[in-house]
Amino acid sequence: MQDVNPAATATAGPGTGRGPAELLHRLRTRHPVDPVTHVERVPARAGQQAPWPQWAPEELRAAFARRGVTAPWRHQAEAAELAYAGQHVVVATGTASGKSLAYQLPTLATLLADPRATVLYLAPTKALAADQLRAVAGLDLDGVRPATYDGDTPRTEREWIRRHSRFVLTNPDMLHHGLLPGHTHWSGFLRRLTYVVVDECHTYRGVFGSHVAHVLRRLRRRCAQFGRTPVFLLASATSGDPAATAGRLTGVPVTAVTEDTSPRGGVTFALWEPPPLPPPADVGAIAGVGAPADDLTQVRRSALRETADLLADTVAEGVRTLAFVRSRRGAEVVAANARRALDEAVPGLGERVAAYRAGYLKEERRKLERALLHGDLLGLASTNALELGVDLVGLDAVLICGWPGTRASLWQQAGRAGRSGDEALAVLVARDDPLDTYLVHHPEALFGRPVEATVLDPANPYVLTPQLACAAAESPLTPADLELFGDGAKEAVDELVQAGDLRQRPTGWYWRHRERPEIDLRGQGGAPVCVVEASTGRLLGTVDGGSAHFLVHPGAVYLHQGVSYVVDALDLDDGCALVHAEEPDWSTHARDVTSLSVVSVRSYRDAGPVGLFLGEVDVTSQVVSYQRRRIASGEVIDTRPLDLPARELRTVAVWFTLSPQSLAAAGVEPADVPGALHAAEHAAIGLLPLMATCDRWDIGGLSTALHPDTEAPTVFVYDGHPGGAGFAERAYRTAAAWLGATRDAVVECGCESGCPSCVQSPKCGNGNNPLSKSGAVRVLDVVLANLSTTTAPAQPGPADR
Repeated sequence: MQDVNPAATATAGPGTGRGPAELLHRLRTRHPVDPVTHVERVPARAGQQAPWPQWAPEELRAAFARRGVTAPWRHQAEAAELAYAGQHVVVATGTASGKSLAYQLPTLATLLADPRATVLYLAPTKALAADQLRAVAGLDLDGVRPATYDGDTPRTEREWIRRHSRFVLTNPDMLHHGLLPGHTHWSGFLRRLTYVVVDECHTYRGVFGSHVAHVLRRLRRRCAQFGRTPVFLLASATSGDPAATAGRLTGVPVTAVTEDTSPRGGVTFALWEPPPLPPPADVGAIAGVGAPADDLTQVRRSALRETADLLADTVAEGVRTLAFVRSRRGAEVVAANARRALDEAVPGLGERVAAYRAGYLKEERRKLERALLHGDLLGLASTNALELGVDLVGLDAVLICGWPGTRASLWQQAGRAGRSGDEALAVLVARDDPLDTYLVHHPEALFGRPVEATVLDPANPYVLTPQLACAAAESPLTPADLELFGDGAKEAVDELVQAGDLRQRPTGWYWRHRERPEIDLRGQGGAPVCVVEASTGRLLGTVDGGSAHFLVHPGAVYLHQGVSYVVDALDLDDGCALVHAEEPDWSTHARDVTSLSVVSVRSYRDAGPVGLFLGEVDVTSQVVSYQRRRIASGEVIDTRPLDLPARELRTVAVWFTLSPQSLAAAGVEPADVPGALHAAEHAAIGLLPLMATCDRWDIGGLSTALHPDTEAPTVFVYDGHPGGAGFAERAYRTAAAWLGATRDAVVECGCESGCPSCVQSPKCGNGNNPLSKSGAVRVLDVVLANLSTTTAPAQPGPADR
């Protein structure tokens, strides 16, 4: 954060004539070493309008005109025509291209023409549903009666919505937990359901997307029982093969509209690498006795601190800025540091910055959204909760703290700025991470390349079986239903019968239990854990069950709107963490241990001394301790034990084995094998998102110099979701390209012995010890050399024979 000119904070910003290129120049010249590795200029584009469809009523056209829409863009009209004609359609165009009008036009026209018709709108987040409610309600159309129905909806309003609303906005979770189990209460609405809008459908990937695919099939099944076949109208960010993805999600053939004909302001997109930190004068004084190597110092300045300074600088310039941060804790840290820097320069200016994330209470989220829209806030540090199509008009800049995992997300986040057609600035701030470092030095991997296809697998038995149980609990399954649910349905039903959950009768399969099946759609590891202030009983927020062991274990520091709390107790049975307010000068970092066993092999490649495998594995992990580290220096104060239950996961993994002889021939001494494999594992995990639509937090890994199941030195990389999410399969298919990019990233890193930019991992349970950077290169050389010399196709494993 540089010195602030108080006058600039009152005059700079939208409409001042200060363009993004000039702003970027001022930001980068404040550093002694230029942190920008590449600047990409995305040119502006003119729009192409089309006439209103003849079937669009004058009342609706007038309502859009009052909102400033005089005619649709060509892609909006094309998608609307297809949907109105009864075709399932996905509109997959860029951020701020007006996808909302593409589905509002046919749905609202139908509601105005048919007083009995209803529409169901599904959004992945409550914020997006609330934003769409404002948009539809703002049209002020008679008889539409839009309403949100989600976990925040007061029970006093729910009966009215079921009976009277004709445009219900909800999310897949509420459809799964509320509407479908309570279908008898919703029979009037479902009997008249004409359209199902699935917004931001590219977010439904992995296990979550596979669950949503079956929730939509359950909805189709229920509508069919009422004699209805609703039209699906999907909206997506630009993605690879959107028609096939949307078809896999809904189970129906879908036509894609992909040509973006909306106008777009130019974007100046900078890749920003935080500068290296100077080596400490006294390593021992900073690290403390016995600290592992990764705790001595950071090689580069923290991306969180760099993003906080950039956020403070842009806000000081009067530039409305949204900073995307990957974690809840990170969003809090960025906002707090930016506020602190601004208040030191201009007292009170820090109040124009806030954090926004999941886990806040409804009232807090809505207040922050209003404050940003109205300009009371100039800067917001957010998780990807605001990545989606929430209409944040007037933003001038977006800061992206760390690679968001996919090019689709990158462009979604960058597109939050310049939504009114103005010029915009986007900055990707690299973390000290192998993939981030690789990307800011290889811009060709980001720009000018198509975005990824969305990966989901409805046939995943860990998804299909419990979803069929839910369907049976709603009404007995029939043979026709099995065709609806697709491949593997009959086998899953037989498994449920054998387990005693279903009873087969001549008319179908019946659910045998009083209670409904429990399913966690988002794969977050159970019900949310409430965070409660012990002295007052005040509910501060929630964390998902899967993160509770790491975020709110006893002794953890928990941040909420810039206020620090320390966790006194975690009750996993009651789903509650008790905390007290405290401002410690240390942070906490949970550490876990993992073991893995091979269940079966699906496929393998025999490459002489190297073997490449794909199969099912059982992973057992347990958070066993946490470190307390000084905030100022990173010094490790101590490591404290934790007594938390182990967690078990059956999933899909890719792994490779090497013979000890091949490692010895490559110059890897036996004593260096564990460190070489460990470093190769970390780097491979860091680079897999380059090949698959995941990020490193979606996957896990394990390496060992002698695994009992393979009887060889082995590196495993596995999907971090029950039953797998398709990432390991992608890694197996692209092994040569994936591991080749991994080797390049390690070799090209300028450090001597390994750093967070190549072989260290931010989530390593072993404290990044042992690691051997040079050994990792030799390991990868052996694997790549042998994979390239074999052209034999993958062989089926024992499980496939």
